[in-house]
Amino acid sequence: MLRIACCIVQITKHLLRITYHVPRFTLYIPIRNLPDELEVITMMKISVWHGALSDSYLKQVTQLGADCLDFGQGDFFPGVKEQGYPDLDELLKIKKKIRAWGLDINRVTLPDITEKFMKNLPGGEKELENTRNALRVFGEAGVPIARQRFAGDVFPGLTTHYPAVHRGGYVSRGESLELTKKKPETPTLEELQEWWKRFCDVYSQLVPIAEEYDVKLAIHPSDTPNPDTPLGSLGFHRVIDAFPGKNVGYLYCIGTRAEAGGTPLVLDEINNYGRKGRIFTVHFRNVRGSLATACGFEETLLDDGDMNMFRILLELHKVGFGGCLNPDHIPRIEGDSGNASLGLAYSIGYIKALLAAIAV
Repeated sequence: MLRIACCIVQITKHLLRITYHVPRFTLYIPIRNLPDELEVITMMKISVWHGALSDSYLKQVTQLGADCLDFGQGDFFPGVKEQGYPDLDELLKIKKKIRAWGLDINRVTLPDITEKFMKNLPGGEKELENTRNALRVFGEAGVPIARQRFAGDVFPGLTTHYPAVHRGGYVSRGESLELTKKKPETPTLEELQEWWKRFCDVYSQLVPIAEEYDVKLAIHPSDTPNPDTPLGSLGFHRVIDAFPGKNVGYLYCIGTRAEAGGTPLVLDEINNYGRKGRIFTVHFRNVRGSLATACGFEETLLDDGDMNMFRILLELHKVGFGGCLNPDHIPRIEGDSGNASLGLAYSIGYIKALLAAIAV
């Protein structure tokens, strides 16, 4: 029996096509040469934040067993602040440095689409031009996944933020709906429809570029996922309804979606989006409570929340997810200093243990 660890497998009339995204290459096998039995195994990986890209940080995450880096800032790469989009030569230098440590880029963030564009203000069209150029640069560099941020996808002020204290005194983010006594107004239906129109204006121009360079466009859900947020439980679905191409999908944030509805919602959405091949990368974190069950929530370490994270991982495995898991929003714990994050070490080790258990 031939066992293949891969990201995407497609069988055409004459060829078996195996596409690896990290590292990025495609293998073609003539159908006539296939063995009688073929077992395809999708292998999940671990991504972490890019940090300062210092040798010390890259050495640390390599030692911990991370596979890839995620870039969450739209203006991180050289060139963005100067010309509006990354400089290709500088980006390739960064990629070469990362690969020297055995790592690769999993996901980048395009320059932000701010209120200038979303509200049709002066300078908005320049933002769209910049993000188009950025996506082309990332495509030229062979980056597999890109995220676009949009102003107005959350409703600030509806929840009260507070420090949630957990076992041993570690502190994480907490939010409560009921502690906010004077809530601000939220957008009207007409305003939300205009937001969606502007979103579609951006994606209508990004999707053809993504398809040209085979870059996956991964959208993150609204966080905090208050009712009617544009990328909340209902709006999130609309993205692939409006843009059904296979290069459009999700940066599926387990923590954010658990904030909306807990374990049942997360399992249902993984099954729905995952079996359609639309989960491109995952934020892997745990929470207690939800807006639906407790009118609030608190982030936790991976083993300390309401969700059984092994059960979540099994669902991802069942739908054939083969991308990266990023343990984001890691609380600081005793002993953390500078780049020495014990919480990061704990999170990577926890996920690697879950992945090892699945592989048995």
